[in-house]
Amino acid sequence: MGGPSLVVIVFVALAALTAYTWIPDATPQANQMNLALANKAPGMKVNTLRLPREEREAAKGPAWLMGASRGYREVAVSAVKQEGDTLLYRRYPREKGAWQVMPRDSLLLKAEGGAVWNRTFWLGTDRFGRDLLSRLVLGARVSLAVGLVAVFISLLIGIPLGAMAAYYGGWIDKLILWLINVVWSIPGLLLVIALTLALGKGFWQVFVAIGFTMWVEVARVIRGQVLSIREKEYVQAARVLGFGDMRILGRHILPNAVAPLIVISAANFAAAILVESGLSFLGIGAQPPTPSWGGMIKDHYAYIIMDKAYLALIPGLAIMLLVLAFMTLGNALRDVLDVRSGKEAAGA
Repeated sequence: MGGPSLVVIVFVALAALTAYTWIPDATPQANQMNLALANKAPGMKVNTLRLPREEREAAKGPAWLMGASRGYREVAVSAVKQEGDTLLYRRYPREKGAWQVMPRDSLLLKAEGGAVWNRTFWLGTDRFGRDLLSRLVLGARVSLAVGLVAVFISLLIGIPLGAMAAYYGGWIDKLILWLINVVWSIPGLLLVIALTLALGKGFWQVFVAIGFTMWVEVARVIRGQVLSIREKEYVQAARVLGFGDMRILGRHILPNAVAPLIVISAANFAAAILVESGLSFLGIGAQPPTPSWGGMIKDHYAYIIMDKAYLALIPGLAIMLLVLAFMTLGNALRDVLDVRSGKEAAGA
């Protein structure tokens, strides 16, 4: 099961990283709103008219990574006709009524492929008329980024503390164990919420908050591994040869504890995605207009009892799929890296 899970994770990561090069709405955060197109069904097609913007936001980074603000805004139209040099249109969804005159400067956009474009919303639109597919793909960036940074922070804190506790023992071990037990006794989600409120709402605050709550699991795993490995003959030989503690830990003990670290990191990655989604649903995670799967569910959970349930179900399924992929990958890695299970299988 590890192979398909890895394929899903790699596919989601590549799609999220290259999102701005292929998603329909390549504006920053896919935040192009058109209230006339709110809550449209998947596969909906409409003609849009490109009208020039008075102001254009400055780019904050490479277009392929951060998106690019367009020099025009799109207006959904139900009909367009040209009389001489004048372009007339009716705003969507009006089929009848007065015609509006397109600004003359907009005709220059024809050199870029025409002022009138046909748009297809493959997954429909949200309640603000934004393209759901574009925001769903960009939401994967938030989930993967939070998981990656949170796991890195947990490893950065948990590995040194767990290794020192087991290697030196004595009062150092007791002090670190006391700290681990204190943090372990606090419900994880409540601790994350408290840290988030203390650090403030935002994207980076979620990284730090989740990472600071996951290090205890890493420390416990590393402590158990180091307690077992430090009694091995090659570690005793390194001590007899006069090697320093940091060299013994860094080159002889910790490399042999990598396998369980990989497994716990995969599980923590999945847990971080769930926690981030929960925080965004509560409104204290990634803040609008940043697309987040939890935030998308929050915006549309009321539609579950209506005929637009997919607005909340699609990001929910995305969360489930990605978390399941990481959990399945972690279980597969545990089976592959567990030496004892491999020996038992060989003996059988």
